[in-house]
Amino acid sequence: MALAVCLLFDGRSERLVRDLWSRLEVHGIRTLETHTHRRHRPHLSYAVLRAWDLDRVRAIVEAMPDGGGFLAEGHGSVLFPRGRVALAVSIPAAVALRQERVATALVAAGADLHQHYRPGHWIPHVSVATRAKGTRQAAAVTMVADTLPLGLTVARAALIDSATGQTWPLSTVP
Repeated sequence: MALAVCLLFDGRSERLVRDLWSRLEVHGIRTLETHTHRRHRPHLSYAVLRAWDLDRVRAIVEAMPDGGGFLAEGHGSVLFPRGRVALAVSIPAAVALRQERVATALVAAGADLHQHYRPGHWIPHVSVATRAKGTRQAAAVTMVADTLPLGLTVARAALIDSATGQTWPLSTVP
């Protein structure tokens, strides 16, 4: 179970990612579309917490300045352990600083931040396939490449419990 500080896309961008998920699913490649509770949304995570106090996390993130939306440009695939395939995205430099500010504030407040979201360790990505191994991994990478470049507009933010899909919208994009 984890709580994520997620950046969410505008409607067009969300459809583009969901269309990619659907194409992969047709080829037998599992995505967030069918993973666990099936309530996953296309997103870019600033932070993933393994232990947290929801009210405290929300207060900290809501108190941060609104950085506004931005364009995340998909340029390729990134492969993570256990067959996870993601869309590798480039972001404005200011967004990397915003992620670091969020992660640092949450750790200072006692949240247990997943190691891959520590300042200096974050790899901006949009999850695509959850368990693609062998030839399915190669097929997933090819399908991602066939969609590139892929411009995705971040429009809003939320806290999302990955175990249930429960979402708490944020009033700003930290």
